[in-house]
Amino acid sequence: MPLAPPPFDPELAAALERMGEAATPGFALDDLDSARKTAAEVLALIDLTLDGAFEVTERTAPGPEGAPDISLLVCTPTATSSHTTALPVLYHVHGGGMMTGTRRAGVTEPLAWARELGAVVVSVEYRLAPEHPHPAPVEDVYAGLLWTARHAGELGGDPDRIVVTGASSGGGLTAALALLARDRRGPRPLGQLLMYPMLDDRDDTFSGRQLAGLGVWDRTANATGWTALLGERRGTPDVSPYAAPARATDLSGLPPAFLDVGSAETFRDEVVDYANRLWQAGGEAELHVWPGGFHGFDALVPEAALSGAARTARVTWLRRLLSR
Repeated sequence: MPLAPPPFDPELAAALERMGEAATPGFALDDLDSARKTAAEVLALIDLTLDGAFEVTERTAPGPEGAPDISLLVCTPTATSSHTTALPVLYHVHGGGMMTGTRRAGVTEPLAWARELGAVVVSVEYRLAPEHPHPAPVEDVYAGLLWTARHAGELGGDPDRIVVTGASSGGGLTAALALLARDRRGPRPLGQLLMYPMLDDRDDTFSGRQLAGLGVWDRTANATGWTALLGERRGTPDVSPYAAPARATDLSGLPPAFLDVGSAETFRDEVVDYANRLWQAGGEAELHVWPGGFHGFDALVPEAALSGAARTARVTWLRRLLSR
């Protein structure tokens, strides 16, 4: 019997219909070159200063041992001189299914949080799969965090108040980063903000089967991304939790987490399970399951009421975390 999917939010359903073929969920490696080109063209048009609210500079950090240096975008509030104390730092990891995107992708939302709360934003560039499979992406992200913690002071930031954040595959890498920083006894983030994170390479949840062929990213596209990252190891017992955080058996000792996900998307069940296991390990987590949300709904349909509610919940959690 076919699995009946939960309904999309009416505003989001109408937006999907307007998008037509652009909202087709399948993604294959044959589509990669075109997707990267399109993304680069769109991202080049984004005003990262938010109309002059930020000064944007590029910095270079040492890469992992034996690997090239990595680049970071550093976005500092232009009103920094008016602050008498060091600002929190939002360390951003972009999404793109492990295969596409740059440090400019998805950074406008952390910039909006930073403008409202007064924070520095650092967005990291990492090597992409399939040309650079695991562990290249997460090692680059970790190297960027090390640099950010060491240089936070010169950026006007506080090394003890770094919040790591990312969406989709960037959310998965952010969760992996928190695990890696804990296990290597590296910089401890103040919190981790995971927006519909990509956590489980096994791709065999109820929601994955239930939402197959629906939304903008389904289990077929998901399999492409995980295979690009892991190759033939995808789905095997020896996959590292630093590649797929859902594989971690110990979720204790991690920073407070915010997780959100749509009720009508592939990642729903793996995100809910990850939050539940954080609680079981004695951790602190806030979970939101947005009714009728498809993957990335807030970015694709920012004018929808549900998108506004999601953005508000994130910045509210951040404000509460930073006020401690």
